[in-house]
Amino acid sequence: MAIQKIKQSVYSIGAKHWDRRLFDELIPLPDGTSYNSYLVEGSDKTALIDTVDPETLDILFENLENHGVLKIDYIIVNHAEQDHSGGIPTVLSKYPESKVVTNEKCKSMLIDLLKIPDEKFMVIKDEETLSLGDKTLQFLLTPWVHWPETMVTYLQDDRILFSCDFLGSHYVSSELFVTDEAKVYNSAKRYYAEIMMPFRKMIIKHLDKLESINIDMIAPSHGQIYDNPEMILDAYKDWTSDNVKNEVVIPYISMHGSTKKMVEYLVSALIKRGIKVKPFNLTVTDIGELAIELVDAATIVIGSPTVLTGPHPAVASAAFLANMIKPKARFATVIGSYGWAGKLVERIAGMIGNLKVELLPPVMVKGFPKENDFRALDELADAILEKHKSLDI
Repeated sequence: MAIQKIKQSVYSIGAKHWDRRLFDELIPLPDGTSYNSYLVEGSDKTALIDTVDPETLDILFENLENHGVLKIDYIIVNHAEQDHSGGIPTVLSKYPESKVVTNEKCKSMLIDLLKIPDEKFMVIKDEETLSLGDKTLQFLLTPWVHWPETMVTYLQDDRILFSCDFLGSHYVSSELFVTDEAKVYNSAKRYYAEIMMPFRKMIIKHLDKLESINIDMIAPSHGQIYDNPEMILDAYKDWTSDNVKNEVVIPYISMHGSTKKMVEYLVSALIKRGIKVKPFNLTVTDIGELAIELVDAATIVIGSPTVLTGPHPAVASAAFLANMIKPKARFATVIGSYGWAGKLVERIAGMIGNLKVELLPPVMVKGFPKENDFRALDELADAILEKHKSLDI
């Protein structure tokens, strides 16, 4: 894999994983991903910023060898998760003079995860700097983006922010810098929705912290480098804001057609009222696509048949996902069907306790929906419209 020059004496030296399609055994990767490791060569010292997933270590070492790297003084660790840190033990074995530079909390996690000896660490504090000679690194702690130990590294002389997972995207390309902003925007929004959204309030604080430094480039550990940093910073400010849009998301399952008919009718009713709506049949849904739509939606409508008095397992999984990533939706409700009895609505409501939403009246149908059931769906559409109008969206 080719080494790519970012600026004088600054290189992208990591690995591109073109065909990876699942991350953490959970997150679909339609565009693959990259594990971006960066080499900064100062006049006195050399720093390697983050490593790569252990599966691609051969690529990292091939790049280091081809670049003629004989000595690494510092291994900067922005985040302890193994897709960035997993290569550290092998790098230390190849470059035993290296010091692992990170914060106290990350050090503790690296000892637990990778058994790195205590004496190999150099611990830094928030806003502390490290000189490489003619280049200076500054470290900014950004806890809970998205683990408790995360930080970013700022190369002061070249105004490059090495942001690790923060502001990244699961997107792989042969081009070093972002050229297709629309494509990368969508990939970055998926990444934010799946990984960063639960920590929205903390991210707002860290975005404010970045306002104090001049940034010409943002070099994340997944995806391309932003040489127009305002593109991703402005996107994050929008996604993390409290603003919602005139949108409804409907994740649903239908076993025998009743719930599907209800969803189709509600979708049509919402469209007639000028509301953007996106249904997701959970039997075929990419959960990343669902997560993206949850970023901005004002209302979530969960559709399910009753299975043994509760929701369909796929619906329960989607409710668990929404509760985990904590979108900023303002309203939620349930529509669905039952054969004889059940507590579907109560159980779904109990699964989404993390959502700060107003629960709208549900529409539950015995058997196949009838004329009065469709009237109830129209009334629900009217209620959603009024709620959205109350938010001036």
